[in-house]
Amino acid sequence: MTSFRDNFRALPPAAWILFAGTFINRFGTFVIPFLILYLTRIGFTSAKAGLAVGAYGLGHLAASMLGGHLADRIGRRNTIVLSMFGSAAAMLALSQARAYPAIVILTCITGSLAELYRPASYALLGDLVPEEHRVVAFGLYRFAVNLGFAAGPATAGFLADHSFALLFIADAGTSVVYGLIALFALPHGLRTWMKSERSGEALRVAMHDRPFLIFLLATLCITVVDFQMGSTFALHVKSLGFPSRAYGLLISMNGMLIVVFELGITQWTRRLPPRPMIALGYLLAGAGFALTGIARTLPALAATVVIWTLGEMVSSPVASAYAVQLAPERYRGRYLGLVMMMWSFGMVIGPSAGTFVFERNPAALWTACGVLGVIGAILMLQRQQTTTS
Repeated sequence: MTSFRDNFRALPPAAWILFAGTFINRFGTFVIPFLILYLTRIGFTSAKAGLAVGAYGLGHLAASMLGGHLADRIGRRNTIVLSMFGSAAAMLALSQARAYPAIVILTCITGSLAELYRPASYALLGDLVPEEHRVVAFGLYRFAVNLGFAAGPATAGFLADHSFALLFIADAGTSVVYGLIALFALPHGLRTWMKSERSGEALRVAMHDRPFLIFLLATLCITVVDFQMGSTFALHVKSLGFPSRAYGLLISMNGMLIVVFELGITQWTRRLPPRPMIALGYLLAGAGFALTGIARTLPALAATVVIWTLGEMVSSPVASAYAVQLAPERYRGRYLGLVMMMWSFGMVIGPSAGTFVFERNPAALWTACGVLGVIGAILMLQRQQTTTS
């Protein structure tokens, strides 16, 4: 069994370039976390601002469907470059929009272009890294994402205090930097789409791939749970009488735990079969949110954050590597696009369904989170036939 250091050394230089570009891009995610504040500042109601921000989620869904297709058809690098330059242009256009319909449309377009790179990045990492090193590679990828996102909002807050225009310019600028890095330093990656391929062939193959469908269903269960973090978890903390800063500290705790501990946990999970590790992570995530319902003090709430964050750290790097393992090489981008689609659905379903249930019966919501975690774990532990690539 190779050591963690050996896994680091075995990663090709292009993988490290991908990590660096990803960090820059995620660090520069300045506008979306502050978009609702920007829109209310320029005169829109909270309801209208919330609806406009929701348009970003629709763009994310479109990106998950289109991004995987482009990753296979025009190549991983070209898709990343298109995403970065396109999102920079859309972000600058959004900064100039003042009419509400234009803002909603441009927010949706920005979401589509900004998230288009995700299936391509995962597919490129799968192309570059041999199977035995992929869990570590995806752990490092997540480390870059979380480190960038942990540092970015603080910088964005400083910029926003001076001028919201600086947020849009800096966000677009970091996208351009990553686009240039991708254009000149990343390899092309596989381009597996062939002219002889029938329309919808990859989707038909995926729909007959039982292990992959089970993985998608289990992932959808847990994404619905995960997206309670930014919606009903906030409402629960507020309902207990704690200030907004308490919620902010709890959410920051999630990011800090991931940055500090995930790579060490990955050293353990990479040695074990993937499906039980994914099942354990999904179970812990569901249990952590289920326990939120009985948490009434800040230490108790912090303990639930530790539990569901531990679930995320156990399952996420392994799940990403497992998705690449399941995907036939010629359909890799589109398979990973379907995985991203589950996250998009979770982004749409989780907050809306969660808040609907929470307003009527909070206990039912937290119980449902636990049940979804159990269902996800059971699905991943089912005996499955091996997929042929």
